[in-house]
Amino acid sequence: MGIFNTWDECKLQTKNYKGAKYKSFATLKEAEAAYSMSYYEFKNIEPKKIDVNPPNYNSISVDAASSGNPGKMEYQGVDTKSKNILFKRGPYKEATNNIGEFLGLVHGLALLKKLKSNQIIYSDSVTAISWVKKKKCKTKLVPNKNNKEVFVLIQRAINWLNTNSYNTKIVKWETKKWGEIPADFGRK
Repeated sequence: MGIFNTWDECKLQTKNYKGAKYKSFATLKEAEAAYSMSYYEFKNIEPKKIDVNPPNYNSISVDAASSGNPGKMEYQGVDTKSKNILFKRGPYKEATNNIGEFLGLVHGLALLKKLKSNQIIYSDSVTAISWVKKKKCKTKLVPNKNNKEVFVLIQRAINWLNTNSYNTKIVKWETKKWGEIPADFGRK
């Protein structure tokens, strides 16, 4: 298992290994990018989409899912490499995906600060990243009795942003290059 410089080297290592998977690459960087993924992750990416600058796997990824707009919403944060769930909340009634993405980012920031971790956070939501930077949840959703709990969480998140400092870098997940974010709920 590994990266080999010649076909002969590869054959020598794989000839007696049933079910061996191998592929050639134009550059070492491309081979390293593919090798950093599981075979099944790599297999589902078109060759032109392999990024020679893969994501930083020393990170967490957050995502949200909503059954409508508004609808039942939930969010989660996972370890980017292992996809182990670090936190998961919801479902909440009458909320939006953007609200879930925002809450997930703030939850992730608070968790990393508590753990004194220098990991980065990935999100695929430009809107939520913007809201966190502005320390405002600029939703057009109107509060009501069904989504009261969500608005309590939004206010708590805004309060946290206004009363805490953090060095965590929030980075946009490049879905077109890397595939779905590891925290994705897989319901598309």
